[in-house]
Amino acid sequence: MAMQGLNGAASAGVAGGVRGMLRLEALALLAAGALLFAQLGGSWAMFALLFLLPDLSFIGFLAGPRIGAGAYNAAHSTLGPLALGAAGLVLHDVRLEQAACIWAAHVGFDRALGYGLKYATGFGDTHLGRLGRAKAAKAALA
Repeated sequence: MAMQGLNGAASAGVAGGVRGMLRLEALALLAAGALLFAQLGGSWAMFALLFLLPDLSFIGFLAGPRIGAGAYNAAHSTLGPLALGAAGLVLHDVRLEQAACIWAAHVGFDRALGYGLKYATGFGDTHLGRLGRAKAAKAALA
């Protein structure tokens, strides 16, 4: 079963070299977020405490896949950390900059593991391809 994108078109996610490149890019985002956080003098205890905070967005899936996907995507897009980092720069607030680094590192970590942005069809349907059992079921049919 193909996943359905925002415009209604079917999407199977990415594969092959493109998928590998996106995951490598995600590792670079994780590393850059952690390195910049260190350069900003952040506390590693704070890093550890806040690193999984975006995963609270999973709670949205209790309200159904459409709301869950929206909540997850809002917390796992690079737009949020970029906006927060820009606000930190404009406001000269290192704490906002540090939080943006942690958030970006989390996004990179998840993407490196293959957890992409979600489609409203379910948690396992991502822009990087299917996850878990959905992926295994598709492979068994091939």
